[in-house]
Amino acid sequence: MSAAAATTEIDEEKLQAFMGRMIVEAGAINSAPLILLGDRLGLYRAMAGAGPVTSAELAEKTGTDERYIREWLSAQAASEYVTYEPETGRFTLPPEQAMVFADEDSPAFLAGMFDMTEGLYRTIDKVENAFRTGAGVAWGDQHACVCHGVARFYRTSYQANLIATWIPALDGVEEKLKAGATVADIGCGHGASTILMAKAYPKSRFIGFDFHGPSVEEARERAAEAGLGEDRVRFEVASAKDFPAAGYDLVTTFDALHDMGDPVGAAAHVYETLAANGTWMIVEPFANDRLEENLNPVGRLYYAGSTMICTPASKAQEVGLALGAQAGEARLSEVLARGGFTRVRCAVRSPFNMILEAKP
Repeated sequence: MSAAAATTEIDEEKLQAFMGRMIVEAGAINSAPLILLGDRLGLYRAMAGAGPVTSAELAEKTGTDERYIREWLSAQAASEYVTYEPETGRFTLPPEQAMVFADEDSPAFLAGMFDMTEGLYRTIDKVENAFRTGAGVAWGDQHACVCHGVARFYRTSYQANLIATWIPALDGVEEKLKAGATVADIGCGHGASTILMAKAYPKSRFIGFDFHGPSVEEARERAAEAGLGEDRVRFEVASAKDFPAAGYDLVTTFDALHDMGDPVGAAAHVYETLAANGTWMIVEPFANDRLEENLNPVGRLYYAGSTMICTPASKAQEVGLALGAQAGEARLSEVLARGGFTRVRCAVRSPFNMILEAKP
């Protein structure tokens, strides 16, 4: 027993229970690269709807090596991601797991989250230095898989909720978009939110702004792939504090306000760019206002991402307010009020998101 442990009375039952939990945690952590392999090699997609398959059949179908596939399938079965039939030696991807791993358009698709997970490990040295110095890690200094993973992870929620639930919950906004409105999407990233809105509201015009040049280039490519011309949607490099003012009917910010170094300055600039009866829709990760109310599986996920990505990104910018991904409605409302907004309400709450509506 260590000297530290010797000075404290140890509850052996609690220790064994915690060690058991850590084995489960380690298994989950070590399964993350296998999920990435399944996604990138098309293994989940090949199994989706295919019924029971052998390792040899899956290898042939995906052009991969059978011995590796056999080991991968065994690990998937141990994690209960696939089922195994001992009598036939076959593996099946259940339809529920297929929604999570194989269907990019599913409302439950989560494979993109593991791209982000890879990014956390690839930048750990930079974040360690930030801990020691108080400096930040700029968004552009994160590994490329972070940008890619964030875009894929959040697209799932946007595709399932943005047009169906979030916009209709705003006061009079859907009617404006259907009739023809001018919209600025601030911090648009790879353009998932902008493109979804542009496709849903053909009479409106959308401009996505982001300070990260490579993300803007990616967004332009995705808009072209979606068949959207610049008369409908375009993307420009600009920050939340200097994007062009144009009397926007709607400004949107998706999971980005808490990443900004100066969210108050951003709020003040949005205030100046809105039309007289304009609306700012702010989508943020759901959080309660008190830490103890966020000590749950969703809060755990968001605090981890915030420690490694969001807080370092904010501290790398001017002011460096570092709201964090669990700022909560009260703190966010305070930021919006300091930017000039007098009417703020939470239009929608879900276990993963809260949608704030701000009006001058």
